[in-house]
Amino acid sequence: MTGVENRKIADGEGDQRLDRWFKQHYPNLPFGKLAKLLRTGQIRVDGKRAKNSTRLEVGQIVRVPPLEAGDLGRGDAPTVRDTPRVISKADQRVISDLQAAVLFKDDWVLAINKPAGLAVQGGTKQDRHVDALLDHLRFDASERPRLVHRLDKDTSGVLLLARSAAAARSLAAVFRGKDAEKTYWAIVVGLPRPNEGRIEAALTKGAGPNAAGQGNERVWIDPEEGQRAVTLYRTLDHAGKKAALLELQPITGRTHQLRAHCAGLGTPILGDGKYGGADAYIEGMMLPRRMHLHARDISLPHPSGNGSLLRIHAPLSAHMVESLGLLGLDGTS
Repeated sequence: MTGVENRKIADGEGDQRLDRWFKQHYPNLPFGKLAKLLRTGQIRVDGKRAKNSTRLEVGQIVRVPPLEAGDLGRGDAPTVRDTPRVISKADQRVISDLQAAVLFKDDWVLAINKPAGLAVQGGTKQDRHVDALLDHLRFDASERPRLVHRLDKDTSGVLLLARSAAAARSLAAVFRGKDAEKTYWAIVVGLPRPNEGRIEAALTKGAGPNAAGQGNERVWIDPEEGQRAVTLYRTLDHAGKKAALLELQPITGRTHQLRAHCAGLGTPILGDGKYGGADAYIEGMMLPRRMHLHARDISLPHPSGNGSLLRIHAPLSAHMVESLGLLGLDGTS
């Protein structure tokens, strides 16, 4: 067992979550143990209690309590850094697919077309995710790329990565300032009325009606206690009243906002049983049983500050193309 360490956040390590910092420096420390150390106040930042999501700044001091030898696996130790991680065949396939899914790359930004079914970050029973594979998306960069926003596991489409600490800080400021414009496509069950409009329905997270077994993983429309949530929508095509292809623009960025808003509109996203239940499926049709939500475009000021506009467009995932064909919907807009 080691003694207490007080570690200073070095240049290039700022503007990242505390749990990611631990993953880099103590890769063998289990997430559950990290959470317990934080919960009991044994890990502190500048002497104060911290959370997994606490964002670090250069120069801050992280108190690392005594750890068992097996938990160390220090990511800054040469014996660990120089030992290649064993990659399974399944992981190698995912890595190859991600490398082939690059939509855009320059010195600042890497954009990939994330496949549906791949989580962005780890969690309960989530061992394979983008965050764990970022070392394989370095390409010619000297730094490991950094996540700057998220997509749900079952949502496909544009995912931006920062290729340096400076780019991460700039992109974080862009997202905080709501200067990024995102457009999603969704195939929904039913036809919204009116066929375009603005959804303003406040959302709250946690238990709600018929929430048995859902825990706190859902959000609910709650006009009294919810946080403001706004989505613009437009119908691009429809198959009568059976299904429609919608363009969605989130004005706010609440968890599961588009999924909850589409369900609240009476047209749940196809395949989204979590929010639409049985109504999220079309009886009598053999459609892919995946959620049909895709991050189609993102536009934002280039993080270099050169005044240019960066716009990334992601081709539709294979299962959405298949379903568009089966439903007779036009996805060429």
